[in-house]
Amino acid sequence: MAGLVSKRLYTEGIPAEIIDGDDYRSMLCRDLGFSKADRMENIRRLGFVAGKFSAHGIVAIISAINPYNEVRAELTGSYKDVHTVFVDCSISSLIKRDTKGLYKKALLPDGHPDKIKNLTGINDPFDIPANPDLYINTGKRRTEACVAALFSYIMQHLHAGNSIRYISNRMAV
Repeated sequence: MAGLVSKRLYTEGIPAEIIDGDDYRSMLCRDLGFSKADRMENIRRLGFVAGKFSAHGIVAIISAINPYNEVRAELTGSYKDVHTVFVDCSISSLIKRDTKGLYKKALLPDGHPDKIKNLTGINDPFDIPANPDLYINTGKRRTEACVAALFSYIMQHLHAGNSIRYISNRMAV
C-alpha cells in the first residue's frame, strides 16, 4: 500500500519516501532483535529518519509494525506532525497473505526447532491504537480503496499546510 501511495504522490509532484521496516532492519537496525526494547528502539530510529525527510519537505511514510502505545506516544511527543495510521487486518487474513512463512512458523507447537517467538499478534502483544488519525481495514476493503483513503488523507493534510510523517501500524488481532 505504501508503494502505491508513494507512486500517486509522485504523479502529483509530491516527494515521498517510504521507510520500510524490513529494509531498515537489514542495514540501519541490524543490531536489534525482537525484544520489546529492541522493537521500540527500531521504531525510534525509523521515526528519527522520518523526521529528517520531513524537515526537507518530503512526505515520510513509515511502513512498519509499531506494536506498542508507549513508543507511539513517545514519537508523537518528540516530532512535529506525526500521524498514526492504523492498518488493520485479521490474523486469519495475515496468515493467508504470509509470503515469508512467519505465521506458519510462529504457530508451530512449543519446542519445535523452527518455531518463531515474538511474532506480533501471535506470541507477542500488539496494542491497538485507541485513537488513530486514520483507520484502514485491509481485510474488509479492496487495495485500491485503502490506497485512495491514505492518499486522500495525505493530500488533505498537505493542503492544510502541514508537513506530515506517518507511523503506520500493520497489524491487528
